[in-house]
Amino acid sequence: MTETPKPARRAGHGEDTIYWDAAKNRYVGAVSMGYAPNGKRRRPKVYGKTKTEVRQKIRDLKKEVQSGVKTPANYTVADAVSDWLERGLKGRDEKGTIGKNRAMANKHLLPFIGKAKLKDLSADDVDDWLEGRAEFLATRSLRDLLAILRRSIEHAQRRDKAARNVALLVTAPEGRPGRPSKALNLEQAKAVLTAARPSRLYAYLVLSLLSGVRTEEARPLTWDHVFLETTEGVPPHVAVWRSVRKHGETKTRKSRRTIALPRQVVEVLEEHKRWQKQERVSRGMDWSPTGRVFTTRSGEPLDAANVRRDFKAIVKKAGLAPEWTPRELRHSFVSLLSDHGIPLERIAQLVGHTSQATTEAVYRKQLRPVITSGAEAMDVIFARPRETTEREA
Repeated sequence: MTETPKPARRAGHGEDTIYWDAAKNRYVGAVSMGYAPNGKRRRPKVYGKTKTEVRQKIRDLKKEVQSGVKTPANYTVADAVSDWLERGLKGRDEKGTIGKNRAMANKHLLPFIGKAKLKDLSADDVDDWLEGRAEFLATRSLRDLLAILRRSIEHAQRRDKAARNVALLVTAPEGRPGRPSKALNLEQAKAVLTAARPSRLYAYLVLSLLSGVRTEEARPLTWDHVFLETTEGVPPHVAVWRSVRKHGETKTRKSRRTIALPRQVVEVLEEHKRWQKQERVSRGMDWSPTGRVFTTRSGEPLDAANVRRDFKAIVKKAGLAPEWTPRELRHSFVSLLSDHGIPLERIAQLVGHTSQATTEAVYRKQLRPVITSGAEAMDVIFARPRETTEREA
């Protein structure tokens, strides 16, 4: 039942000033907060249907002032996420980290809790939101979403726009089972390479499958990091020092590595280099001199969409299920080496992991008991007679 307005009176102890505003049909609480730097008196107001509600809001307001934080009344979750994406991730890759987080927030966060005022957001609200998404998203995605919210509120706290981070009180629920990673077996891998032989992606796939480089490491690879001849006792190798990540950095420091190339990779890259020179000459001024090993028909760098599209067509031609992705070539590399008896320590070095534990965690389904070592194992695994086939333009 709503309290009946009474005539204004002198404020009681601890009550500050509370009065009825007939125009707003609300009780108003005014709190004296001293003076601003410009000399203007600070007297924020709160509103409520009852005096009890107003008193509680006054107490909350004073707590915020004492903690040094004054949460803007209309500052929403969407505002916090937007500020974090715009200001909290400066220097990050717009198409990578920022783009991924923005897409996730736009699809799975903002439509559900974006309009909530940040000061009113509760742990229960966050729990309910994540539980609602658990039906549609994998556990990893739910954790990523919660991380976006946590970091957005943390950024708001650093800007004195949030008093506490309720997202820290929440644990992401179990979601839908994620799509399990898988690896090509030897027959499937050979079928893919056979199907790819006439295509411009052939050398890319051979390098990825037989050396284990990441897709984001293969795309920016330049010829000055590829050494196809033995020099001073150093065998042919590729220096994986760059990726398509922000500033060209590899995923981790240990991802920067030099990998000896199997004979078959050397042969394919030599053929690819000759073919690329011919294409560059035929294109003339239309060719973009990027120095990349793998390019489009005009010499421009390949992007992830180019690779996925062409790989999908090759997989179909090989008679395999369409859900295979380019990144699973790396899983296949690990699986084939493990099947061949290469030790886990050596595999971890080849794929650029910081520790064997990482390799075990990421590729546990691909690993087998191990007995020996050697990167040259791929020449044995993919043993074939020398051949040359004309590549399609």
